[in-house]
Amino acid sequence: MKKWFLIIIMLIGSAILTGYLLANGFTWPFPKKHAQQEQNNAGEEQQELDPVKEQLDSLTLEEKIGQMVMVGIEGDVLGDDARQMIQQHHVGGIILFKRNIDNPAQTLSLINELKRVNSANKIPLFLSVDEEGGRVSRMPDQLKKLPTSGRIGEVNDDELSFEIGRLLGQELKAFGFNMDFAPVLDINSNPNNPVIGDRSFGTSPELVSRLGIQTMKGIQSQNVISVVKHFPGHGDTSVDSHIGLPSVYHDYERLKNFELIPFADAVKNKADAVMIAHILLPNIDPEHPASLSPAVITDILRKDLNFQGVVITDDLTMGAITNNFDLGEAAVKAVTAGSDIVLVCHSLEMEMLVINALTKAVEAGRISTERIDESVYRILKLKQKYRLTDEPVESIDIDQLNRDIEQVLSRV
Repeated sequence: MKKWFLIIIMLIGSAILTGYLLANGFTWPFPKKHAQQEQNNAGEEQQELDPVKEQLDSLTLEEKIGQMVMVGIEGDVLGDDARQMIQQHHVGGIILFKRNIDNPAQTLSLINELKRVNSANKIPLFLSVDEEGGRVSRMPDQLKKLPTSGRIGEVNDDELSFEIGRLLGQELKAFGFNMDFAPVLDINSNPNNPVIGDRSFGTSPELVSRLGIQTMKGIQSQNVISVVKHFPGHGDTSVDSHIGLPSVYHDYERLKNFELIPFADAVKNKADAVMIAHILLPNIDPEHPASLSPAVITDILRKDLNFQGVVITDDLTMGAITNNFDLGEAAVKAVTAGSDIVLVCHSLEMEMLVINALTKAVEAGRISTERIDESVYRILKLKQKYRLTDEPVESIDIDQLNRDIEQVLSRV
């Protein structure tokens, strides 16, 4: 009798234990659970891998520095200088100007050839242009022109501003461009300004911010990177920075409550990239123009506005820089100030000077490898975000583009 009693007790105990284990997620045999846990851990580790970091780690120092340089090229066909920049120095981006663009077929051929030559490199190119509408337009003359930002400001319609941005992006995407240096977020507050004028949406921070951000979003909607410009604000100047160095004597409080408003709003609305102006702000940094100033780029843009995207200088071959600084030293200062990409729009000699200066600065310890990696990480992250490739564009339907433009022009 005792024997049967013990057996019953053991069976009841076993049932209770089994129920408890099943209720708490245990299975038999236990090692299977452990194997499953190890598999889950491996999956989590795989998910934590950073594809941008992996790509960064695969690059040599020469390739990293190349990614931080965007260059202009000469002529409307791909010459030896441009090939050298891409094949030997691995530049990260090309900017085209009117000198490079004649007609749709030629432009498409040039961009496809740039992609083909770069296809042997690890990273696709930024292919950029200044296409704002109005007087700053590089597209072939066969395309109908979009209105100035000043005219868009007069209409003052958010939806129209988005449509203008969408068309800008659509035009560029059709040719194979993936980056537009637009919109202008400068406030047109100085009637004597020789360079901004109707490139600005208007005289009000609220207007420029609202319409500029809609234009930015329209460009982005076409998978084209929008670079807002010219931080921290080129509107209240009376000198053209292509020729000389303008000075803006506002203090930080004035900037924060006026010039910076459109840029701060753009950052909040996920701006991907910002171009820095060649303007001197003596009450912020009396020695360096904004494009070379840690106080402007790191303290104001990065820290105060919390911008985490890509920072690009305006063209370092402009008079504001070349008339006041050694070009190579200016490039080094731009990077140490916080810029990720230095823009060099003219001549192989100037482009090589910049690349060599950056390389020597790293070798001498003036620029740390960590600082280089920080910028290249941002660049690669942006290229991955927009899924850039070197795939060619087969053809362009100019007639359809013009019909799309005409529909929007009828509302202006």
